[in-house]
Amino acid sequence: MKFFTSKIFTITLVLLSLAAKSQVPNLSSFTTGAPTIFLDFDGQRVQHAAWQSGVAFDCAPAALSNTQIIEIFNRVSEDYRPFAVNITTDSTVFLAAPVARRIRVIVTPTSAWYPNAGGISYLGCFNWGDDVPAFVFSDKLNNSSKNIGECCTHESGHSVGLSHQSRYDANCALVEHYNTGIGTGETSWAPVMGNSYYRNMTGWTDGPTPSGCTSAQDNLSIITTQNGFTYRTDDYTDVMDSITTTINPANCNVSGIITTPTDNDAFKFIMPQDGTIHIEATPYSVGANDNGANLDVMILLYDNANTLLKTYNSLTTMQAVIDTTLNSGTYYILVKGAGNNNATNYGSLGSYTLTSALGVLAIHNVSLQGSKIGQSHMLRWNIVADEPIVSQVLETSANGIQFSLLTNVATAIKNYENASLKTANVFYRIKATTTIGESMYSNIIALKGNDKLFTVSTIANQTIQITATDNYSYKLFDVNARLVAFGKEKIGVSSINVAKFSNGMYILQILNNNTIQTERIIKQ
Repeated sequence: MKFFTSKIFTITLVLLSLAAKSQVPNLSSFTTGAPTIFLDFDGQRVQHAAWQSGVAFDCAPAALSNTQIIEIFNRVSEDYRPFAVNITTDSTVFLAAPVARRIRVIVTPTSAWYPNAGGISYLGCFNWGDDVPAFVFSDKLNNSSKNIGECCTHESGHSVGLSHQSRYDANCALVEHYNTGIGTGETSWAPVMGNSYYRNMTGWTDGPTPSGCTSAQDNLSIITTQNGFTYRTDDYTDVMDSITTTINPANCNVSGIITTPTDNDAFKFIMPQDGTIHIEATPYSVGANDNGANLDVMILLYDNANTLLKTYNSLTTMQAVIDTTLNSGTYYILVKGAGNNNATNYGSLGSYTLTSALGVLAIHNVSLQGSKIGQSHMLRWNIVADEPIVSQVLETSANGIQFSLLTNVATAIKNYENASLKTANVFYRIKATTTIGESMYSNIIALKGNDKLFTVSTIANQTIQITATDNYSYKLFDVNARLVAFGKEKIGVSSINVAKFSNGMYILQILNNNTIQTERIIKQ
């Protein structure tokens, strides 16, 4: 978990580079922007009155590969893409930025001085003008690129004035100090100022804080009015007329950014003759299945009279796809951020790529369905294609994001029974390939697997006993959402010592393969 404090100090700063530093790639997300968030991975000596009473201490370099550092940089950069602020890994860029418009986020495994937290930052320190750093503890985050990226945005979010985002029930009772979000798979959502480690679509929101269910915090307004920077300049007009940017329907490849919830990017194209057109608006991501994307894209298709013909907005994926037949003539599209079953369009912001092609596609549709019968999943699918299918690859996932091969299915078969259910939820998709090499993925479906992966003794005196079918990590929180214990255990029977804890209720989170099992523990 991530903590912050709002106490303000009158302070002086000395930051001395450590003698030994690894080579970190120099990256910047917005070179024309002076305000800067510096991700510091290669170790740092810190002497600052705000930390450890001003006594100097050394932060070791993060044990991360350059590939991990680049992914973390890309995740944080995309979080801040709508704003005129530079995310950088280059210390010279940081030192050249205005001192009252910058923050250093030190990513380090040196965490013993501040236990039980994934990171720490002062509220609103971005414009203090004294270079008080924030910290992200890579060892507490299992050196995970996803977790470290989320924490870097969270702690820098505190520095630009944001408090935590919480969740309340219908009676305004606090349910989660750190809102863990909702949903599964690609469109699962959580606020980055809550607990966003376990959802894919994470970002800014206008939800409540720990101060109360009515204390809505408008992230975007705070970021763009209190820190000396605002949104980036809009890149495409939303007007559909002669000045609209024209794209080639046969071979379009342009990029854009949705900067605000009301930002619409308009494009014009001319169909040279009656025929089929395929247009994709794909959000920026760090991997397959829109991994790490913040923007859920919607496309609206209009004719030359600006009459809306159709809205394209998938509820199960974050990209939008037009695959239709049009008469010759002039058409317009609007690209914008969309809401879905788990999130509104408020934080659906970020960059995207628009591509297009003319002609008939060999595969028109691949649809997958499934149900749980007994202890098995029964899957069935249908493929509509003009060319023969030569390959059917069924894939599975525990989180709806990272998929792996389940089985290759003979092309004459359109069903499959999976009797090996090893996770609480199982996600499926199928990839079909034709004789001419064209491939298409089906929709992703989620089916309930094993109800409980771990057997837990929920009434505890000295220990909490856990019987596990696989290796796992755990976190134990008290009723105030404070992390009181954490660790890793292996398959089999293990226990968590709680003898020293006060009697009362605790929340245990058990994590395995990106799934979470939550148990309420009563300590007696």
